[in-house]
Amino acid sequence: MERLGISLLVFSFALYMASASTTNSSPKDYIVASCKATSYPALCIECLSGYASVIRKNEQHLAETALSVGLSRAQSAAAFVAKMMKVRGIKPRERQAVKDCIETMGDSVDRLSQSVKELGHMGRDVGQDFIWHMSNVQTWVSAALTDENTCLDGFAGRFMDGNIKVAIRRRIVNVAQVTSNALALVNRFAARHKVAKPTN
Repeated sequence: MERLGISLLVFSFALYMASASTTNSSPKDYIVASCKATSYPALCIECLSGYASVIRKNEQHLAETALSVGLSRAQSAAAFVAKMMKVRGIKPRERQAVKDCIETMGDSVDRLSQSVKELGHMGRDVGQDFIWHMSNVQTWVSAALTDENTCLDGFAGRFMDGNIKVAIRRRIVNVAQVTSNALALVNRFAARHKVAKPTN
């Protein structure tokens, strides 16, 4: 009986310490820990650390901020790609690939914008309402990521090698990685919310 009491005491102390460490951790620590769930944690930390005061230690704010950063990067990349149409000496194949990329990146921006709005309108939704909104967000962010990769596919092959491919690829790969991270954090928020507030 005494051994059982000691075991319970040790277990209670461990729970208290775990709770205390979570409570005492800073918003920056929270971001670092959360970014471990992404495919590109260093990029995730770099993108989100500046928003620690906004995110605090809130799962929804984290997901919203990750999506907003992704949207901003996608908008910037889309504008950059559009400028490539005016590059002197652009080859016909490159022009077509750039044109296609402008279209797919426009779609990506639209879907990320929808996702930011949808997540922002959720408030304290629970149950089926939460699942419906989150399903929309997950579908749109996933589609945005597909759009970004489709842009890159247009420059596949050695015959497309050149400065335009290098410049666009650098921008779009970064956007795709940021979008991938945002999707991971959205999925994490969705999974944790479902566990915290199960539906009947």
